[in-house]
Amino acid sequence: MTLALGLTLGAIVGLLVVSAFFSGSETALTAASRARMHALEEDDNPRAKLVTRLLSSRERLIGALLLGNNLVNIAASALATSLFLSLFGDAGVVYATIVMTVVVVVFAEVLPKTYAILNADRMALAVSPILKILVAVLAPVTAALQFLVRHTLRLFGTNIDDDADVLSAHEEIRGAIELHHKEGGVVKHDRDMLGGVLDLRDLDVSDIMVHRTNMDAIDAELPPDQIVDAALKSPHTRLPLWRGEREEIVGVLHARMLLQALRDAKGDVSKLDVMAIANPPWFVPDTTTLKDQLNAFLKRKAHFAVVVDEYGEVMGLLTLEDIIEEIVGEITDETDIAAAQAKPQPDGSLIVDGLVPIRDVNRLMEWDLPDEEATTVAGLVIHEAQTIPNPGQAFTFHDFRFEVLRRHRNRITSLRITPLDMAQPEVEASKAAS
Repeated sequence: MTLALGLTLGAIVGLLVVSAFFSGSETALTAASRARMHALEEDDNPRAKLVTRLLSSRERLIGALLLGNNLVNIAASALATSLFLSLFGDAGVVYATIVMTVVVVVFAEVLPKTYAILNADRMALAVSPILKILVAVLAPVTAALQFLVRHTLRLFGTNIDDDADVLSAHEEIRGAIELHHKEGGVVKHDRDMLGGVLDLRDLDVSDIMVHRTNMDAIDAELPPDQIVDAALKSPHTRLPLWRGEREEIVGVLHARMLLQALRDAKGDVSKLDVMAIANPPWFVPDTTTLKDQLNAFLKRKAHFAVVVDEYGEVMGLLTLEDIIEEIVGEITDETDIAAAQAKPQPDGSLIVDGLVPIRDVNRLMEWDLPDEEATTVAGLVIHEAQTIPNPGQAFTFHDFRFEVLRRHRNRITSLRITPLDMAQPEVEASKAAS
């Protein structure tokens, strides 16, 4: 009798160890870094290749682990119930339930999973050879279970696609960056740079271009000396040339080519033929994504493009530097004109130029203003107000208070943006004063 009890107790302990192995293995493989495994795989690590192979068929792997885990847990519970019945009679069912619940949760679930989370990559590499055998042995059973699950879900109108991913690779990377930023592993500047790279595929050139009303362009019909003066006064290296109307771009003048032409003319400005040294303009659609435009810039070895709409009308211009600034932030040099277009205030508000892009405000203040309907802050206010507001008017939407400070003709030139939780005390104070 004592020998039988000892064997039963030993079998229970052994099954619990196996259960802990299954639980830890599931967590380790789920939490293992695929990037780390890929790096080890590139170094010809055989176990890393095995982990990658197992993860490539995640459903079959998880099915085998869950099947094995449930089998040993049920077997251990059945043996424990038998053992406690022989020791305590009918009350043994209650004792077995309580004891096995505590033991399974602590020693077969929480403890191995906690260890696996803390040592995911190391444990995944260690258990991969055993799991390879387990998945192969249980393959027929897991295939049958997958078939049963899929067809059961179809009865409720849910179809499972083998190739469907809940998150795209870009969304997974973005989520990982945000998570590490919140945990302090990635600073804000690095988070913005990494996010800027991912955003290139979601933004069009129209979202960041310099609008035609703000283009620094030169009339090609001006005398050569006036064109040279205008080029010297401009902080830009490349300048569009127009003829007739500012939207009729006929060339792009490069400061270096202008300097070479002046040298060849031995300083005689009157001998300059500006159109002869200007490059032909490159027109790109305003719907081109920044990712495609960046690739086009690199392929053509160009730095400057004129943006046009579907009717061929000039919308603005875009440079390679504009795209790079979406990743690394504002780039200035000794020739740039300093202009503080967004000034954070001590009270938490922001005084901003109306033409500042909403995206730049969100990155600067870590806000979440919507940019689906408008690109600039002024555009957002006009869209929401359905009118062009006058100075002194204030609007509240999207949990922010927008106060118009200045307006020039039909353009809002300055606004104050205040988060609603900070603006509320000011509103209440003004009401009390009145």
